[in-house]
Amino acid sequence: MAYIKKGTKEFNKANWALFLAGFITFANLYVSQPLLPTFSEEFNVSPAVASLSLSVTTFALAVSMIIVGSLSESWGRKPLMTISIFAASVITLALAFSPNFETILGLRVIQGVVFAGLPAIAMAYLGEEIDPPSLGIAMGLYISGNSVGGLSGRVIIGTFTDLYSWKVGMIVLGILSIIISVMFVLMLPKSKHFTPRPLQLIALTKSLVEHLKDPSMLCLFGISFVLMGSFVTLYNYIGFKLMAPPYNLSAAIVGWIFVIYLVGTFSSAWFGSLADKYGRQRMLLLAIGIMLMGAIITLNGYLIMKVLGITVFTFGFFAAHSIASGWVSKRATHAKAQASSLYLFFYYFGSSVGGTVGGVFWMQYGWIGVISMITICLLIACTLTYILKGIVAKNPLVSSH
Repeated sequence: MAYIKKGTKEFNKANWALFLAGFITFANLYVSQPLLPTFSEEFNVSPAVASLSLSVTTFALAVSMIIVGSLSESWGRKPLMTISIFAASVITLALAFSPNFETILGLRVIQGVVFAGLPAIAMAYLGEEIDPPSLGIAMGLYISGNSVGGLSGRVIIGTFTDLYSWKVGMIVLGILSIIISVMFVLMLPKSKHFTPRPLQLIALTKSLVEHLKDPSMLCLFGISFVLMGSFVTLYNYIGFKLMAPPYNLSAAIVGWIFVIYLVGTFSSAWFGSLADKYGRQRMLLLAIGIMLMGAIITLNGYLIMKVLGITVFTFGFFAAHSIASGWVSKRATHAKAQASSLYLFFYYFGSSVGGTVGGVFWMQYGWIGVISMITICLLIACTLTYILKGIVAKNPLVSSH
């Protein structure tokens, strides 16, 4: 059976289907981030507790990705992706009718579990069905759907919260997501190269333990954890800062600040190529340094300087994430998909822990406390990068299989 080739109608349908699926997954995943100040005020909870509306979701996603990725080896790719995006869309709609914050947290945990069905499987589907010479552009379009979705969800919910209420925003996003889910089912071609395999839990556990015993992989997982923890911390609490005096920005304006994410589309690709040319360790340290510089700039009281700092920080984060995630596949000697899943587990786990712990620093010390925590995280990332350099120097040759 032929693979899906660039230029064909089937290729366009497959790519747009996964772009749209990535779009609604990440639009719904991060939908609560601009609402943290609103939740804090409406439900009379602290900023740290309000941040749980995102942290519990990313934690549930982190744990579920490893499980769902394994299930798809037996159950198939498209069926699980379909269940995932429909369930996530319906839950967003249900969030609009939540009577209290406890219900929101419960629904967001469930949503985190069902979210796992897309990122854990979409890349596997592309790798199996797309013609290898066309895979790069297909993967790039899917990743762009993730970033555009994450940006759009924040903008949509921020705008509707300002104009009407956050509940209206949830209804609009939920209905839009259900419509796009139907389009996904109609557009995505069925798997032709997928072969069901029995679940081999013993082999799966063995390779999982082997990855966790590899010092170089542990360094990369640690880097993933602290980088994402610092990134989510900044974006979680910048809204509290900017919606308070002297800025007094609206939820809609704060939502539009996430347009800054677009610089990551450029920096991730650019630094990926620079890492191939000048070395991963050197460029990773540079990217972390850029993040630190951006974080420090946000301490300036002028609004324009805060926006500039956030932009520089975001540029550096996506550059660092691109290098670190690519390094995982280079270092993994076996079960590369599982190694990538573990990287994403620590990535989203870092989001959960950092995002909530950052709330404690915010409540105790204000914005300078948030930046202090981020600085500590980035120094840890630098230390792990130096340790990783030593490990790679001792063991530079890694099997490509």
